[in-house]
Order: sequence, then structure tokens, then C-alpha cells
Amino acid sequence: MKKIVCFGPGPQFKGGIANYNTSLAKAFDKQENTKVDIVSWTQQYPAIIPRDFIDRKSKADQLEGTHIGLHYITNYNNPFSWLSTVKLIKKLGADLVIFQWAIAIQGIPLGFIASRLKKAGVKVVFDLHFVIQKEGSALDNRLTAYGIRKAWAYVVHARQTADELKVLFPKQDFIVGTKFDNVPLKSKAVLKLYHPVYDMFKPDPDFDVEAEKAKLGLNKHVFLFFGFIRKYKGLHQAIEAFAKLASRRDDVSLLIVGESFWQTLDQTKWSTRLKKQLFGTAKKLFLKKQDDEGDYRPLDLIESYGIQDKVVVVNEFVPNEDVHRYFQVSDNLILFYLTATPSGVESIGYNFQMPMLATSVGHFPDTVKEGFNGYLAYNNIDSMVEVMEKAIKKPVLRENIRKTSAEMSWDNYAKSISELI
Repeated sequence: MKKIVCFGPGPQFKGGIANYNTSLAKAFDKQENTKVDIVSWTQQYPAIIPRDFIDRKSKADQLEGTHIGLHYITNYNNPFSWLSTVKLIKKLGADLVIFQWAIAIQGIPLGFIASRLKKAGVKVVFDLHFVIQKEGSALDNRLTAYGIRKAWAYVVHARQTADELKVLFPKQDFIVGTKFDNVPLKSKAVLKLYHPVYDMFKPDPDFDVEAEKAKLGLNKHVFLFFGFIRKYKGLHQAIEAFAKLASRRDDVSLLIVGESFWQTLDQTKWSTRLKKQLFGTAKKLFLKKQDDEGDYRPLDLIESYGIQDKVVVVNEFVPNEDVHRYFQVSDNLILFYLTATPSGVESIGYNFQMPMLATSVGHFPDTVKEGFNGYLAYNNIDSMVEVMEKAIKKPVLRENIRKTSAEMSWDNYAKSISELI
């Protein structure tokens, strides 16, 4: 029997990486003669980070009907828990441990754990959501290199990520491919796959779209921004572009659904104020970019541009059960990012056969095919307005989006990783 551990945030946490890790574990659980365990953080980040990472709204048990073991054990702030994590994984008898790598700050604990598992003969794979950090800092490359260097193999979702891996480790020989018969002893395999399409979010066939649009006060053509509000996702420029579009048309709406990333704690509490002060100081001391996003308030632009009547904002974390509502009432997904790696929001969009309107950055030119499953904009406002107009006048066929994502299943993804064992 194969024994696989999926290390990453468990289903009690918010965000795409928690959903991703859970979905991957469920795909492995479907395989014959396979025992799967999720080994999760209890705290993912330094205690001074002023944010609530727990999903306190979703009600459904994502692991119901599976045989997956769930272990919340690893505390970023407690090195003794890192040792306990190593002991647990060894006790589970894991043949393969797949670490979710999504932020450089986790480099020290993950590097510690991976190093000791490698010494114990466990095959360690890092599933890389990035290599070069989106918000880049002076420490990022060092933390990333330390965190992922002990991997036996890597999984990437875009060629760009594989190229960044070569930059980070210039002396290491990497073999990049979609399948491997054998890998030379001194080389490391880089399995080039894709970001699977989430099967945990599905359209409700009985959902009354027109009634929901009326309830929300939406116009005929709806553009959706979905997910955590972070600066690199470019909501500020999406709002500016929409304002120009709305000045020409009365039949459009912008639907913004997501939680402001750094506004999840009670801002009046002394503990929150202290954390913000400490975190801001730490970033100024250690990070190359001193903008800590605490002052990033793109929603203020709605009033500045006078478009309140055409913008609907749901500025909160959305439970998993409600995600379908916002995708089903929308016509196009807005991805006007400043920088991009394969996106969980993009993956959700595929599941709802949602056309993508994206900037031509990162991997988007590889996944968004002009006029087929969406449209690409240059990273300037006029170009964004143009693609929004184009999406209305020349809508892409939803069937094309289905074709794009047909092979991007979790089952195929997990099978490809299993073949590494």
C-alpha cells in the first residue's frame, strides 16, 4: 500500500492553498491501495502577522466520505512542533510527502522538516506555487532556497516556475517533463503539470440567476473580481478601467467579492494595533519593498470615480457553499494582475466555464487564448477597457472554456505525481 502525506494547511484554514491541499489529498484517496494523511499547520506564519487565517464561515465537512487522516500539529512559532511533525510523518510510514510551497516566509520550518525527512529516506516533493515571490524581498530567495533545497522532485504549474527554479539553483541539473522513466542520479525531476480545476466548487443547476442578479442590483453584463484583495491582483486598475467603461455604457456592473487581506482582525483592539506596528517594523527592516499593503484601499476608488451605482461589493470572506452564487451571476472573470503565477481563482473560473479577462503577465499568455477562452490586455488601463468592451461585443463560447479545462482534473494530476514513487 502506498502511503502519502499531503503537507499544507488543512481545511480549517481560509484560502486557495488550503483548498488545494485538501483537493489533492482527496484525489490521492480515490486511488487504489493508497493511504492518505493531511499533516497541517496549526499556525502558518509568525505570530506578529495581523491577520485571521481561520475559515469561520464554511460549514460543510470537506473530508466527509473519505478515509483521509487529518493532523493539525505544525506551529510556525514553536520549533519543537517541527520535530513532532517529523516524528509523526515517520510514524505514518510515508513513502512520499508533498509539501505545498506558496510563501517564502515558511522556508525555515519547511526546510527543517524536509531535511530530516530526507535523511530518514522519505521521498520529499515540493508542489511549487511560486519560486520568485510576487512581492519580492531581500530575504525571499534565501528563504526559498533553504526551504525547498532538499526536495527529491518538484511539481510546477507553469514553465515560468521551472525557469525560476533554474535561476535559484544555477548549479543544479533539472530535468523538466510531464513523465519520467528515470532521472540521472545527480539531477532532479521537475514535473510540469497545471493548476487543476477545483471540483469542490460547482454550479447549482437549480440556481435562479436572474433572481440573484436582481437581488444584488446587477446590470446585464457582469464583470467579477473574486478572492482576497491584494495589491498584486490589481483591483485598483480593474476599478479604474471599469469606471471608463461605465462612463460609456449603462448596462454593466462590476461585482467585487473578497476579503481585504489585511483587514480581518478588529482594528480597535490593542493586540491588533501592536501586531500591525511590529509587523510593519519587521518589513521595513528586512524587506526590499516597504509597502506592507496596510494602506492598500482600492475600494475607496469606487466613490472617487462616482460609480457606486454600478459596483456591488461583498467585502468579506465567502464560505465555500456560497462561491457558486457569484460566479453564476457573472459573465467574465477579471484577472488584471500586476504579476501572476497559476491562480486558484482562475481555476475556479474554469469550473464555471467563465471567460477570463487577464493582463499579459506571468503565465496568463499560456492559459488565456485570445478570443477562445478569454482576452488578454496589456498592463495599461485603455487596453483593459478595450478587452472588457470586446468581451461584451464578441463573447467567447463557454464550450471553449470547458475544452480548455477538460484534462485539468485532480485525478489526472494526482496520478502523475503517484507515478514518481
